Amino acid sequence: MIADKARRWYALALLCVAGFMVILDAQIVLLALPSITHGLGLSADGAQWVMSAYLLSFGGLLLLGGRTADLLGRRRVFMTGTLLFGLSSLLCGCAWAPGVLIAARAVQGVSAAVMAPSALSLLVNTFEEGHERNKALAIWSGSGGFGATAALLIGGPLTDVLGWEWVFFLNVPVALLLLVLSPLLLRESRAGARSGGYDPAGALTATAALVVCVYAVVEAPRAGWLSARTTGLLAAAVLLAVVFIRIEARSTAPLVPPRLLSARTVSGGNLVVFLLGACAFGMSYTLSQYGQGVLGYSPLQFGLANVVMPVGAVVGSYAGQALVTRIGARPVAVGGLALVGAGSLLLARVPVDGGFVRDLLPGLLLFGPGLGACAVAGSIAALTGVGERESGVASGINTAAFQIGGAFGVAVVTSVALSHSGGPERLAALTEGYRTAFTACLALAAAGLACALVLLRTPRVQQTQPAAAAEVRRPRVRS
Repeated sequence: MIADKARRWYALALLCVAGFMVILDAQIVLLALPSITHGLGLSADGAQWVMSAYLLSFGGLLLLGGRTADLLGRRRVFMTGTLLFGLSSLLCGCAWAPGVLIAARAVQGVSAAVMAPSALSLLVNTFEEGHERNKALAIWSGSGGFGATAALLIGGPLTDVLGWEWVFFLNVPVALLLLVLSPLLLRESRAGARSGGYDPAGALTATAALVVCVYAVVEAPRAGWLSARTTGLLAAAVLLAVVFIRIEARSTAPLVPPRLLSARTVSGGNLVVFLLGACAFGMSYTLSQYGQGVLGYSPLQFGLANVVMPVGAVVGSYAGQALVTRIGARPVAVGGLALVGAGSLLLARVPVDGGFVRDLLPGLLLFGPGLGACAVAGSIAALTGVGERESGVASGINTAAFQIGGAFGVAVVTSVALSHSGGPERLAALTEGYRTAFTACLALAAAGLACALVLLRTPRVQQTQPAAAAEVRRPRVRS
């Protein structure tokens, strides 16, 4: 029989493998997309939808996935999502037509929307608030950095040697391992009060608002940010969000309790995570385009050269959790975003004939640790004081903030780069556009820093209201 203390850390390792798999899949598919496009004869629109179908279903269903885990049992929902992720990955690898692959990617997004918040909720309910949970969240964030690093290292060789199908087949044995070990290492837990059931009106409006918002952001670079299509979709998303808030205020069993929406630390932490995600995804996308489109790196060369950033993020996440425990989330988030902004500023000076060591490495050495430290600080702030009954949906909000922020950031830098890439000399024009895109990342980091200064005022995140702390410390697992 595994001792309870050891079991917690084994459970964390299992949950981190799940997070690793989700991040690995997202990054490795991006590297394999040119090969997928060639292999299935995808059009430019079809290639975009290989990514967009996943993003829409993932971002749109995260809140519902987190709430479902709260009500039906977090281990049960986690295992269901893992099974669905393995099956959809198998179907992606066996896809014989573009439509099949895009549909399977949408199902992958649904399964990830179930897996990610339930895994994070299991983590939150396994470790008590304070030093242990902060350390566990740092390890969780670090696993994402390892996933991104592994994708950069193995994505190119795997695609070149075995074919693009294996970037999906790789998920299948990992999913099987998780399914075997979950009953042994994870304890079942669910919200204490189940009598209220679901909030169907809230679930429908929240999902619709997120899907419409993500779709508007994904399509904005092509349709135009000020086009009738984009503004209409964003207005519809805002209207649905307002309707959702009104429904939640009147519901007896709200999908997102109003107390969670109004909590300053929760809203501030998630807003910081949203802007950090926008900056991180936007910078990574721009860097990839510059490295391969201007400097002429192959996917493998680019991946190997840029391992320094995710490794730095892992280091930053571990240092960040230790600092949060000592001085609180606010100064760590501010310091992390300052490093992210400084890294973006250095990258905004890249030349046409740039070199990695001279022009990219200094910025990446600042950006990586700042990203890791701020991600941990923002997540700790967003999950501080959240009761056991709300941990699933709170985890869903936190995951959604980073993912939707990422979609927003990629859309912003794409639009900015396209609008500033004019000129007779192709490489010079592209470089000018990418410089402006890196400057946009700097602006996003500055906005996040301002939010951290204004909204994250709690001196130490482990100091919570007695009622909330007591609720977290009550026995909350069911064998």
